[in-house]
Amino acid sequence: MKQFISFVIKEAKHILRDKRTMLILFGMPIVLMLLFGFAITNDVKNVRTVLVTSQMDQRTQQAVERLAASEYFTITATVPTPKDAELMIRSQKADLAIVFSKYHAIQFIVDGSDPNMAQQWTAYAQQVVANPNASLVNQKLLYNPRMKSAYNFVPAIMGMLLLLICAMMTSVSIVREKERGTMEVLLVSPVRPLMIIVAKVVPYLLLALVILAVILLMSATVLDVPLQGSLGWILVVSLIYILLALSLGLLISNIAQTQFVALLVSAMVLLLPTVMLSGMLFPVESMPTILQWISAVIPPRYYIQAMRKLMIMGVGISEVWQEVVVLIGMTTLLLVVSLKKFNKHLE
Repeated sequence: MKQFISFVIKEAKHILRDKRTMLILFGMPIVLMLLFGFAITNDVKNVRTVLVTSQMDQRTQQAVERLAASEYFTITATVPTPKDAELMIRSQKADLAIVFSKYHAIQFIVDGSDPNMAQQWTAYAQQVVANPNASLVNQKLLYNPRMKSAYNFVPAIMGMLLLLICAMMTSVSIVREKERGTMEVLLVSPVRPLMIIVAKVVPYLLLALVILAVILLMSATVLDVPLQGSLGWILVVSLIYILLALSLGLLISNIAQTQFVALLVSAMVLLLPTVMLSGMLFPVESMPTILQWISAVIPPRYYIQAMRKLMIMGVGISEVWQEVVVLIGMTTLLLVVSLKKFNKHLE
């Protein structure tokens, strides 16, 4: 047991001494949290709006006042014809035009270069303009009353970061020993090979838990995202996911022979599928059928779904049992395959 602890301490010291590793481990989460929390957002705010009206009756005046009072729209100009409004949108001087006709019909002309945002702008404008009592503030929005994109991004960032950091750093750490020729020295030591692998993984497990705590603390204090669910269950599900990521890192280390290959495989196999197919940025339900099938084998998809339910919706563990079962199954499969391949390399 003392030898096992000494291996763990040795690996931990190596991690702490490597400034680049520490920068990746703690710099990446902080930067990504700030980027996705503040810079990268799909919140509707300050939409440049042009009004088209030939007459300003009482109903039109009320609609204009509601638009002006809303934080979602900024009235930039009033023009006499829809053609003038369209020219302003084409010249990038406006995002949305609202046409008020004398028959109280309303037309929306919108910049559709970004279809998702165009739909949101139109929906918001309809809510404000169409009904005198339809203020966005009076809507009953469950789980995210202020419609902040950070509520959606925080669980997604957790899923991406924990997978990347655990899998990538674990695989690189083991492959580094292979490149330097020290893995053979470790394997002929009195400690069992399995204990050596576990000893190299334990520091990353502990660091992943620290990173998880940093993310949760930043989400609650900096991004103002409340933690609605049970902290205990969030930690339990996250621990299962971390073990899955570490098992995946061990599998990558069996495949890769150099640190560069390990990094490349981690980026190609983990980063792109996580961002594009896990539901982090785009709803899985809106993807083509074949991509939905591929998404079904992406581990972050299930973790992100579980965290959104536990953190944002505040549900109990009974509501995420399907995601938990899938994560446990994937973890078991990856761990068994990784250890078998590692034993084959020893033989």
